Amino acid sequence: MQNIRNVAIIAHVDHGKTTLVDRMLHQAKLFRDNQETGDLILDNNDLERERGITILSKNVSVRYRDCKINIIDTPGHSDFGGEVERVLNMADGVLLVVDAFEGPMPQTRFVLQKAIEIGLKPIVVINKVDKPNCDPEQTQEAVFDLMFNLGATNEQMDFPTAYGSAKQGWMGPDWNKPTSDITYLMDLIIDHIPTPLVEEGNTQMMISSLDYSSYLGRIAVGRLNRGTLQAGQSIALIKRNRTQINSRIKELYTFEGLGKERTKNIVDAGEICAVLLDLDKNVMFEIGDSICNADNPEPLAPIKVDEPTMSMLFTINNSPFFGKEGKFVTSRHLRDRLYKELEKNLALRIEETDSPDSLLVFGRGILHLSVLIETMRREGYELQVGQPKVIIKEIDGKRCEPIEQLTVLVPETYSSKVIDTVTRRKGEMSTVETKGDRVQLDFTIPSRGIIGLRNTLLTSTNGEAVIAHRFLEFQPWKGDMDTHKMGALIAKETGESTAYSISKLQDRGPFFIDPGDQVYSGEVIGESLRPGNDIVINVVTAKNLTNMRSKSADDKSTCTPAIHFSLEEAMEYIREDEYLEITPTKLRIRKIILDETERKRTRIAAGMKEE
Repeated sequence: MQNIRNVAIIAHVDHGKTTLVDRMLHQAKLFRDNQETGDLILDNNDLERERGITILSKNVSVRYRDCKINIIDTPGHSDFGGEVERVLNMADGVLLVVDAFEGPMPQTRFVLQKAIEIGLKPIVVINKVDKPNCDPEQTQEAVFDLMFNLGATNEQMDFPTAYGSAKQGWMGPDWNKPTSDITYLMDLIIDHIPTPLVEEGNTQMMISSLDYSSYLGRIAVGRLNRGTLQAGQSIALIKRNRTQINSRIKELYTFEGLGKERTKNIVDAGEICAVLLDLDKNVMFEIGDSICNADNPEPLAPIKVDEPTMSMLFTINNSPFFGKEGKFVTSRHLRDRLYKELEKNLALRIEETDSPDSLLVFGRGILHLSVLIETMRREGYELQVGQPKVIIKEIDGKRCEPIEQLTVLVPETYSSKVIDTVTRRKGEMSTVETKGDRVQLDFTIPSRGIIGLRNTLLTSTNGEAVIAHRFLEFQPWKGDMDTHKMGALIAKETGESTAYSISKLQDRGPFFIDPGDQVYSGEVIGESLRPGNDIVINVVTAKNLTNMRSKSADDKSTCTPAIHFSLEEAMEYIREDEYLEITPTKLRIRKIILDETERKRTRIAAGMKEE
């Protein structure tokens, strides 16, 4: 049996996990000296590179001091907690990476709590010690306090610490004395992360992750808890509902470097491996299923995952521009794609609705759902989504809603604006802490108060606010919330918008479209300056061409630049009576009822019911 260490790297968003893994790969001489590798080698998904976040967990391995180190890079955002929870089951220890300036942040707490609950031994890495005004020793104390508060055992709290800068490529015992490489950290992993604890008994492996090959199909990834596996071996697949399916292993892979290697050797307990099963086409294995001994199967308990906190209606695109920009536009396309996502996206839930064209999709938050939507959009799907809504539960006879812990790091001059904005959304401040020239404000706030908050805070703080939040618990309903949403500017006619029309109507409010954009009747093309008051305007009128000349008619058309939303911003912006239309090339906000007369009738009917 070979010498193995299984270690997961956990941290808050942007504290340097993936950069650190890059350094470990280089330290283990995985590349030639003259080989161009680029940065963030593991973030190989386009979305991950663009956003600078890890979305999917990755498995790689390096060899150091005659030891194989299986490294699992995990996401830091709580919206991808489903990824974190399942892959931690494959690890025997964790590297907790913490920014030397920011210290433990909400997601640090989230991922560390999961690791402590499983009983993993941590090594703390205080990263980015080259940042100005950072206090690495204070950060180390804060991590110790956090572990104590999370109920860590004495063994877990007796953790070693490495200080350094993953970007500069060094780690050492003293942050004041930079070393030449990260050898110190690699030695800590070998010396402090325990070898896999192997039990005696029949073969037992939990499917913790899924891989997919267009040639081979679905591949199960997990850590072999006990027993052995070998290509050609007969096994029993035990589903979550304890249904047994007999099968055999077609191919077996282990992780070597950045890829998988097919092996005909026996894989021993403690190793992380990938298994291709010989199954009927109609039989699918899922995350949480167990691969067991064929004769006397003893399955593991399925993974428990935190529940979703937010829902959105997904429906087909039925706008006047339907089918012009995407390849997959029917309800069958949408349904098949969403149910396929369920197979590997552990934190996602889907519910049927009264309409065959619509599905209710539940997720961890706006980011979690937006990554799914953006992925579908890039694959060529057209769809529409409704306003995001938090999940309301009844607990002990009381109406309860999800509450989040919100942390805002902001220059002191803007702190009063942040406090005012958050308290308007039913947020309650818990702590204030000064960090250099900035103030860290901690709040508890309903999840519905988070929707649209990032934009508001960034605007009121001139882009200075650093915002993070994580789900806390369900608490009794905090009451109605006044978010002061302005009305909408709605297109009256379908056609090409003109600079002449837009320039004449700019006193009505800011626009979301540029001159020359195609618009349709009922599309939301701007924001009215009157709260709650929608205005229908015509932006397709062209300038009349006549032989008559006048000074006012000959004025040059000047248009203020349009507001262009990102996908998340648009999802947070839409109102209850609106859809967000998503195609591979465009994002459009529209009224659910496009016809103006029909909208008025519906409003009058709703008003009469309310009275």
